[in-house]
Amino acid sequence: MKTAIITQARMGSSRLPAKILKTCAGKPLLDYHIARLQKAQMPIYLATTTAEQDDVLEQYAIAHQLPCYRGSENDVLARFYECATQYGIEVVVRVTSDCPLIDGALLQQMVADFVALQDKKAYLSNGMVRTFPRGFDMEVFHYEALQTAYQNAQTASQREHVTPYIYQNPQLFKLHHFTQRTDKSNYRITLDTPEDYELIRILIEDYAADQLNHSEITQILDEHLELVAINAAIEQKKV
Repeated sequence: MKTAIITQARMGSSRLPAKILKTCAGKPLLDYHIARLQKAQMPIYLATTTAEQDDVLEQYAIAHQLPCYRGSENDVLARFYECATQYGIEVVVRVTSDCPLIDGALLQQMVADFVALQDKKAYLSNGMVRTFPRGFDMEVFHYEALQTAYQNAQTASQREHVTPYIYQNPQLFKLHHFTQRTDKSNYRITLDTPEDYELIRILIEDYAADQLNHSEITQILDEHLELVAINAAIEQKKV
């Protein structure tokens, strides 16, 4: 089965506009995101919108030889479905570009666990039962599950966030949770606010976090609670 990563990206962001092209150590954060995904050793597709402000992301994809699909800004479920359909992706790995320090090796392990299930109705996530920090979020599901969601999802939330229809219908799909033994869910290493950016900037520029795996990054936070405090007060947007 063709397994591939689809990462959603756009320039519009209410709390931190153009956040994924902000720089750390002279490179845009999207560079770090893509480089770390490449460690999973599977194809990567950039799914952005048809909005004019996202032309720059299509140009980025071309410059970095990344296949790019442009679809609806608000119906992200349709964007993913159309991207997977166009490129013949059978096992879909969903990530978002606001995770510049995502761990590709961890993602590779998660995909292996999903494939071992041998179930087209399976859904595997590390975000429903959360033991990893925000910023390492990953979901894996089969194209047929995505198609079912695309054909049946009705609410704005189900269309905007891609997978709610799947995990809100456990009678149709088999939900599985990817967890780690030590709970690090209190840490926030995602990119949505100026405070988030400041933490990620420090992690990359002062601790070379872009060269570390997820547990090494969380160990830095274990040892430096002053870093955790930078964005500890940020409330995650609700689905």
